[in-house]
Order: sequence, then structure tokens, then C-alpha cells
Amino acid sequence: MTSQAADRPEPVGTSRRSKLTPEREQEFYDAVIDQLRQCGYDAVTMEGIAASTRCSKSTLYRQWKTKPEFVAAALRARRRVRFAGVDTGSLTADLVLAARLAGEASADDTRLFQALGHAVVQDRRLGQALREAVVEPEVAALKEILRRGVARGEVPEGHPALEYVPAMMLGVLRARPILEGRHADPDYLARFVQVAVVPALDLAAPAATAASPPAP
Repeated sequence: MTSQAADRPEPVGTSRRSKLTPEREQEFYDAVIDQLRQCGYDAVTMEGIAASTRCSKSTLYRQWKTKPEFVAAALRARRRVRFAGVDTGSLTADLVLAARLAGEASADDTRLFQALGHAVVQDRRLGQALREAVVEPEVAALKEILRRGVARGEVPEGHPALEYVPAMMLGVLRARPILEGRHADPDYLARFVQVAVVPALDLAAPAATAASPPAP
């Protein structure tokens, strides 16, 4: 079989996928994500995943023919929308709550991005899978939060800061570990929203902001 044939994804529903239960498949995906966070992309191998999940290498190669395909599938399997349930009736409160939720998963998400940093630049499929699994759902949910704020009249439609809010909130998640060597925890992100995002949107600051302690 040529390398091109090996890299070509097979249609969902083919026989090679029929032998795994959804639970077993998820076990493999979880093992991939755990090893990515702990060891980095280069250290992840089909052999290592097979050993940690007590299966044969041939089982994995039948299901996912290359490591990039396997990792991309694992990323897509963890797709989630962390902010989907955020709707307090106030745009300011929604943004602060979304920031705290993002901060709760900051350490895990940051390790994942760092583990895949170079690989996603070199492999288009991995980059797309990472965006689909981690970035795009969060951006879409933040845009929905902003849309509701506009609909309630809290911020004018077309306000120039609206398009930058996802970049501000998700960008600081990636930047703080580089700039300060610490993750953007819930308190840090909540303060960031209160002193940077809320003023940028010309929203009223929450009453508790004045009494908030300074960042450590």
C-alpha cells in the first residue's frame, strides 16, 4: 500500500470501524489526549497507545492508519462547547462567567496547545482538527453571548470592539503562560474581563469590580 493510500481517510461506516464499541474508541481517544498533554506530540506513538490501552498495534492501524489521523480523530472526539449554557440575562455577567469557565480548563487546554504547537503548523489536518475541537466551538458560543447582548440593547450592533472579544478572551488564555509562566486561572480571567473587555464594549462595570483585589 502506498503512503498516499495510507494517509487517505476512509468513509465513516466502513468495516474497519465496525469492530470497536464507542466506549472502547473513546478509551483510545482519551489515551491519545493524555499522552499529548504529558509527553508532547512527537513522543506519542501507536505502540505507546496500544500498550497503555492493552490492545494490539494492528487494532489501531486498522482503525486509524497514521498517527496524524489518530490524533485528529481524538481531538474531534473531545469537541465541546463550554460556554453553551451561559445566559444570565446580563452581557457583563455572561462574559465574567464565561471567563471563569475558561479559566477552569486553562491548564489542560494550554498543555494541549503547547503539545501540538509545531505539529499543527506542519500538518493541515491536525491544525483543522484542533480548531474544530477547541477553538471554533468556544468562539461561536462567545459570539452568541455577544449577539444576545446586542439584542437586549446592552451594546450597539456594529460596536467596533465586538469582533475582538473572542480574540481578547481566548488570546489571554494562550498568552499568560508565555508572558508570566502561569496559567490564566478563573480569577485572573474574570479580572481581565472586568478591566479590559467590559470597558472596551462600553458596558457598565460590575459593582464588585472596585473592591476586587489587585492581580498577584
